[in-house]
Order: sequence, then structure tokens, then C-alpha cells
Amino acid sequence: MSHFKSLTAALLIGLSSLSSLALTTAAHAEITIDINSPVIEPMPFAVPDFIDEGGAGGLAADISRVVAADLAGTGLFVETPKDAYISRVTSFDAPISYPDWQAINTQALITGAVQAGGDRIVVKFRLFDVASGQPLGEGLQFAGTPGSWRRMAHKVADAVYARITGEGPYFDSRVVYVAESGPKNQRQKRLGVMDYDGANVKYLTDSSSIVLAPRFSPNGDRILFTSYASGFPAIYVMNVGSLKTRNLGEVPGTMTFAPRFSPDGNTVVFSLEKGGNSDIYSMDINSGQMSQLTNAPSIETSPSFSPDGSQIVFESDRSGTQQIYVMSAGGGEGVRISGGKGRYSTPVWSPRGDMIAFTKQNEGRFHIGAMLTDGTEERLLTASFLDEGPTWAPNGRVIMFTREGAGAGGQAGLMSVDVSGRNLKAVTTDGPASDPSWSPMLP
Repeated sequence: MSHFKSLTAALLIGLSSLSSLALTTAAHAEITIDINSPVIEPMPFAVPDFIDEGGAGGLAADISRVVAADLAGTGLFVETPKDAYISRVTSFDAPISYPDWQAINTQALITGAVQAGGDRIVVKFRLFDVASGQPLGEGLQFAGTPGSWRRMAHKVADAVYARITGEGPYFDSRVVYVAESGPKNQRQKRLGVMDYDGANVKYLTDSSSIVLAPRFSPNGDRILFTSYASGFPAIYVMNVGSLKTRNLGEVPGTMTFAPRFSPDGNTVVFSLEKGGNSDIYSMDINSGQMSQLTNAPSIETSPSFSPDGSQIVFESDRSGTQQIYVMSAGGGEGVRISGGKGRYSTPVWSPRGDMIAFTKQNEGRFHIGAMLTDGTEERLLTASFLDEGPTWAPNGRVIMFTREGAGAGGQAGLMSVDVSGRNLKAVTTDGPASDPSWSPMLP
């Protein structure tokens, strides 16, 4: 895979914060969105094109557009059209004419500026509460290479989103997925990785072998996946920086699949099938030592650790249909937590630790759902011909999943939805796509 080695810089770019100035709240400035409210009126905001303070060229406007797209894409904000502006922002330090923004019903105003020179670009911004006529804190600035300008835009949007909603950020993150091509009955599959919004796509493998179920490590430096390179499904681990890949070890006469990392990144939990029966195993990723965690004549698969590493959620058909169980990370029988009608599969623990997302099939429809970790307060967020394989955003607020259309022409694509069930939307990819896995926040 030497032709993929240039990916390193694109994935591991570090942005250095040049200022510790936080978006702290003034006592009289209280613009917020109650993200848990049953009814949310999107907050009007404006992002005038950032000011070019030297050498930025079109990047200043491009950065402001990505900031606006990030915020509007949450469904919690609505952008004030530029043709409604009464006053213009002509410099980063110019005073804000609050009455002009109040007159067009803008509640939050984001201004910024960009400087570029050589291999360095600096982005700074401020957030203003228009109703109170006050800035929220002193502002913030980031530096990086010109090629990392989208990351800096995401960081700006993350800071604004976190300040107004009180939620953790998630825009400055990546998604690894299976990029598909070819007819439905002869799909070619390769691993791709992209920004959370579908930009900056890079391919990690070619399509010579079928690949499935890629999963990021807790710090985003490695990816687990299942590959048929040997003719049978086996688990591989890839270093994101070097793209060096190794088989985690094959057990003769078995198939291994559905891997996930433990929260500390040192253990892999997965399914091992032998003689038509699959159980859940764990493996020390350094020594290769394996431990069997379940021992039942049923099919046990799709394990996922709790964020504290103490428990594992998994699916099993031991009751006669696919259901969700939780057991100690050391193994055992487990306790069934799914209780509704239908079949439950692909459970995955929220990074917050408070919920478990899952796929549900009932009465000919597929759903992405979420429940508390004891199985209560189940909510179905979607319904379609085929929805499956949820993955959580780093802040535990948004879920991405695969949706596939019916019939021979039905294509797989990625969708996302808020954990409340709002803001269901397609994720842009460069072709059919499936099996997404959200990274943690980038460093």
C-alpha cells in the first residue's frame, strides 16, 4: 500500500492553540440553546466572511463557509442570509453595530480573521451575543498549515457550538467507513476515511479484498477491521500514520470478525466462529493472548465496551431471537436489556456512558434506536427498508449509520441523526458507503 503513505500528514496534522483565551461568559450574556427541549427553534446566527489580514486569499471566505455549514448542519442554528446584512464587518477589531444585527433577528454573530504566510496559517475569531450587545469572552485563535484550514474551521465551529449548547464538540473528527463500488451482487469494498462532513476523503486500502466493520481506536491512531485477504474473515489492525497493517492472528478452522478496542486501546474484543457457533473473545493486542468471554450454543457477536471498560454490551440469539445483553468485561452469562418486540443487533455504547445505540428489526422495517444502559427508555430514531450499524459522535449526541435502499438498484449510504430523533440527514460520500465508525476528537 505504498501509494497510500501520503495520508499520514492529512490525518495527523496537529493544530497548536496560540491563545488560551476561552469563550467565557459575561454575567449578562446568556445566549443558549436547550438541546434537550422537546421543541427547538433554531437560533439565527451570522458568519460574515472572515477578514483576510494578509496572504489568506480565498481561504478566509472558505473558512467562514465551513463554520456556517457546521453550525447549520446541526439543525440547532439557522444562518442569516448575507443579502439581509445591514452593516458589514470590515476589520477584525472594528466595533460591532449591534442594532443592525438585532434588526435582522440575528442572535449570535461570529467574526474572524485569517493570516497566512509560508507554511503557516493563523485563524482567530470572536463570538457576540447580539441581543445583549456584548462579546462572549476575548476570543480564540488557532494555527496550522494551509492544508489544515478545514480543521481550523471545524475548531471554530466546535467552540461556538459548545459555548451555546453546553454540549461537547464533534466537528473536528473523522469517520472511517467502507467505500463500495460495482453492482449490488458483486460489490467491491475498500476502507476510506473522511472528515465528519464527508470532505477530505482518503482511501486506506484497495478493493482487492473485501473489508468490513472498520473501528477507530480510542485515540484515533489505529483502525481495526475485518478482511477476507486470506480467503476467510480475519481481524487486522492498521496504523493510521504509516498505514502498516498486520493480522492479529488466525486460529485454524475459525473465522474472526466484529472487532472493537477497549477504552485503553490495549485489548480487542471480537467474535470467533468455529463449527457454526460464535462466541465473544478478548485479545491482548500486544501479546496476542486470548480469553473466551462467552460459552454458549447460541450466536454471540457485536461486542462493545462501556467507556469505563468495566462492561461489554453484545448481541445474542440465545433466547431464540437476536437480543442485547450486558456482561462484565471479564465475561459471563450477561443480563438481557432489550425488551421490546422485534430483533436487536449491533449495540454500541455511547462515549458518555449513558446510552446504548442499536439496530432493530420489527414488522418488516429497520430502525436505529437508543436506550439507557439498563434497557429502559428505548427510543427509535429512524425507520426505513434497511438502517443498521450505528456509531456515536465523540460527544455522544449524534449517531451515524448505514441506510440501504430496496431492490437491485438500492445503494448503501451514510446518514446521521440527533439522539433526540431530530435532524435526520444524509452524509455526503463519493459513492455508496457503509459501516461508519466515528473517531474521537482529533488532537
